[in-house]
Amino acid sequence: MQKAKKTRSLAEKINVMRASVMGANDGIISVAGIVIGVAGAGSNNYAIFLAGIAGMLAGTISMAMGEWVSVSTQRDSEKRAIEKESAALDGNYDGEFEFIQNKYQDTGISEELALKATKEMMSGDPLDVAVRERFGFNPKEETSAIAAAIASMISFPTGSILPLVSITLFPAQMRVIATVIAVVIALVITGYTAAYLGNANRLKAVFRNVVSGLLTMLVTYLIGTLFAH
Repeated sequence: MQKAKKTRSLAEKINVMRASVMGANDGIISVAGIVIGVAGAGSNNYAIFLAGIAGMLAGTISMAMGEWVSVSTQRDSEKRAIEKESAALDGNYDGEFEFIQNKYQDTGISEELALKATKEMMSGDPLDVAVRERFGFNPKEETSAIAAAIASMISFPTGSILPLVSITLFPAQMRVIATVIAVVIALVITGYTAAYLGNANRLKAVFRNVVSGLLTMLVTYLIGTLFAH
């Protein structure tokens, strides 16, 4: 029981951290694109600030609801998979046992060792083992849709503050370049953090993150200049 609680706690922490990092990252890119696009149109600071605030509020709600729907859908799918596997074990235990044994053998384990391993694994919590081997997830790792939504609700506006403050506080002649520099630095941090949490290649993650941010700001700025007057 204690081990299961620790597993759930770790899964929950990772889920919240993921939602926080991605929320902050989206907040940085989204609001940076909005304020730089409006700045490209030559608007004054008040209009830029108002557009940024509107984007921040809309993005905060959108991200929070998106996380809630996404995680809830995932949990619903996992619950259906658990129910399906439970019924399969009740109705055809030998078939599920054979499926797991064959899966172990496919990895290169001998038939004798695969049979022994399957017996030992299924002697404890057969439903847990069967779900993990057939559907690829651990039923003991629970994630909270509400926690993910709250994390995004906090992190998105937090990330949005940087481009919003940069574009409004710097002088007009340097506000765009100053915002771009500030956003790139922030995207390096969030890209690295996301890669660290996902155990991915840090350099590639940072590169993709920075490039996506730069492209977003470039496109919105060019569109904004088309409406400049």
